[in-house]
Amino acid sequence: METSRLPLSSSIRGKLISAGYTSLSSISSVSSTDLARDVNITEAEAFEILKMANQITGSSSRNGSSSLVNGAKNAWDMLNEEEALPHITTSCSDLDKILGGGISCRDVTEIGGVPGIGKTQIGIQLSVNVQIPREFGGLGGKAIYIDTEGSFMVERALQIAEACVEDMEDYTGYMHKHFKASQVQMKPNDILENIFYFRVCSYTEQIALVNHLDKFISENKDVKVVIVDSITFHFRQDFDDLAQRTRVLSEMALKFMKLAKKFSLAVVLLNQVTTKYTEGSFQLALALGDSWSHSCTNRVILYWNGDERYAYIDKSPSLPSASASYTVTSRGLRNSSSSSKRVKMM
Repeated sequence: METSRLPLSSSIRGKLISAGYTSLSSISSVSSTDLARDVNITEAEAFEILKMANQITGSSSRNGSSSLVNGAKNAWDMLNEEEALPHITTSCSDLDKILGGGISCRDVTEIGGVPGIGKTQIGIQLSVNVQIPREFGGLGGKAIYIDTEGSFMVERALQIAEACVEDMEDYTGYMHKHFKASQVQMKPNDILENIFYFRVCSYTEQIALVNHLDKFISENKDVKVVIVDSITFHFRQDFDDLAQRTRVLSEMALKFMKLAKKFSLAVVLLNQVTTKYTEGSFQLALALGDSWSHSCTNRVILYWNGDERYAYIDKSPSLPSASASYTVTSRGLRNSSSSSKRVKMM
């Protein structure tokens, strides 16, 4: 039975799901003190939540609903749960809009494009933004950054972290003029400390690390985003047997999906492009072939339109196809000065 069954405000449900309490049984198994600490609420509020959870689970048992196959859920609960899921902002409101509020937790999102389009910039931006405190509308989480290409730049991460803290301080200054607002306690170095960086130099290291992530995240439950930059690199270089490569990648994708669901976190897989012969000509397409395209929940393609960078929702079960322009600045991702939108990628 899901957390969405509790008669709580959407913000409290979102906090519970973000902290990993996605089922009533997971709530009932902890003390009010632990629940209050994990969800960042008062102990009195935690006690009331535990009381409601125990009442609902007890009522369900008496009504015989426990005879359902373990793991079954109804569509109404699923809808409520999805609506309460948090999103990680990209710091570009136009991009957030077509993404339904940002990068969704519990989903695997693939972001691909040509070199220089800003894939790594988006990855670093998300590893910073996932740490925005809850009182500022963020998740207050931590990030895992898996670097297969050596493209992660800690100096760039510091730049974006400093800009993020400055933005929160500006917001606090504005709110102090009109309302009572919280002080910004986070510093740029705190943000860097909460990015767990892994450098992998072969596909065997990459497979071993993915297999270890479940244990690592269990020990670091604040992790709310896993970024792989890029998922492609070693599998394009080292594999001659394409059938074996497909099997290995499918197993890896399944593990990422399980991690996203189990820990209510976002998985972001950055991908490269390759050339594909279609209808008598060569065209750019995301790497790893058609079979890989079914391995992710959402697929976002980045492309140039003149001098403008654009993001296009190529595939999603819940989002319509749409595009938005964005720009990469010294402060990170931001809205482009152009307000025009295009739907077709190329």
